[in-house]
Amino acid sequence: MTDTGPDLYDPAYVKGVFDRCSDTYIAFSYLCSFGMTERWRRQCVAALPAPPDAAPAGYDLMSGTGEVWPHLLKRFPETRQIVAVDISSGMHKRAMVRLHEHRSHKIEFIEDDALASDLPDESADFIVSTFGLKTFNPAQHEKLAALTARVLKPGGGFSYIEASDPKGWVLRPLYLFHLRQVLPMIERVFLRGAQDFSHIGQYSTAFGDARGFAGMLEVNGLETRYRTYFFGCATGVSGTKPAA
Repeated sequence: MTDTGPDLYDPAYVKGVFDRCSDTYIAFSYLCSFGMTERWRRQCVAALPAPPDAAPAGYDLMSGTGEVWPHLLKRFPETRQIVAVDISSGMHKRAMVRLHEHRSHKIEFIEDDALASDLPDESADFIVSTFGLKTFNPAQHEKLAALTARVLKPGGGFSYIEASDPKGWVLRPLYLFHLRQVLPMIERVFLRGAQDFSHIGQYSTAFGDARGFAGMLEVNGLETRYRTYFFGCATGVSGTKPAA
């Protein structure tokens, strides 16, 4: 953030960006990632340790359009409930209308900043989050790591994934050009120049990778495993809360 620019990590600002993006977010993210976001969601769920409860309930934090839910329900068909937490009511509306009305009996929605939500202690068999980490700064990541440890039941598992900066990859300059130049151009030409999708590119490049967040989870007593996907264009961290 500069003195004259907006605070990209202010919850109200984040909500505005994603409310305005909600109508076209699914198609835009899929096309502009060449389908990789869907693959990464599937891999995020594959990395989630199996919950100890045969009929688990848990949280999808920064749930967006809920595109991870089919992967969760396919892997764990006996899932009792997914509580979706997202600051953007527009994103959740798109999720329910376009993707998941027939699964609504298993989905509960909390419209809130995940870091401010009063989620009960040890209430989750699992926590999953896809592409929400980038909307937090390091201080907010520390709060998220503490929330993850507090909310998980002993033996519960978690999995996070985020688009990342593939440092060391030979094609990194092209990747950054795509984020910083191509996406804003597509937005100006096809999406009336609202600049919101270019902010998503800013979030991704500022995020770096999930390594620092993995360390924060470990500080909070969680067993973690850090992963990279497609040459580091996405990174993730998964693991468990040790059983009591």
